[in-house]
Amino acid sequence: MLAAEMAGLTSGSARLSPDQTAVGWACLPRIATCTPGAGAGSVRAARDFTVATLHQWSAAERCQDIAIVVSELLTNALRHALPGSGDARLRRPIRLGLLQLRLCVLCAVADPSTAAPVPRLPGALGETGRGLHIVCALSDGWGYTTSGTGKVVWAVFTARLTELSAALYPSIQDQAPGLAH
Repeated sequence: MLAAEMAGLTSGSARLSPDQTAVGWACLPRIATCTPGAGAGSVRAARDFTVATLHQWSAAERCQDIAIVVSELLTNALRHALPGSGDARLRRPIRLGLLQLRLCVLCAVADPSTAAPVPRLPGALGETGRGLHIVCALSDGWGYTTSGTGKVVWAVFTARLTELSAALYPSIQDQAPGLAH
């Protein structure tokens, strides 16, 4: 919940995208949010925003996994969380937030529904029902939190072991065990 609040998702408050010139550990955490809308191009716009933000942050190691998960989370929010035309609930926009803390990136999608996301078993030939299974397979963990105004579904990604080693020990080159160069 704290991470979602930091990204300005549960309160609906807007945060500015990260400074284009900010680089290095001193600038963490980095936060970027957007409101992609509910139109036909919103999933693509959110995916493009995610990829551009991760490249700007020099955090592109798992960029494709994160972009796919953002697509799935946003698609689920658009499909299952928006109120119907006759629904009297307050229409809060769907929001995407990205948060980078050291070697971890959290992506979160806030929507106006309080219904829990539930993975379901898709039929063998079914065209839907695989989104949360994909989120689970590609992320290092996922979950959700609800409030009186909606929910936030999030996924977290950490650097892979080889990326972690390179970040912690930049002077060590990849070497096979027991081989000297």
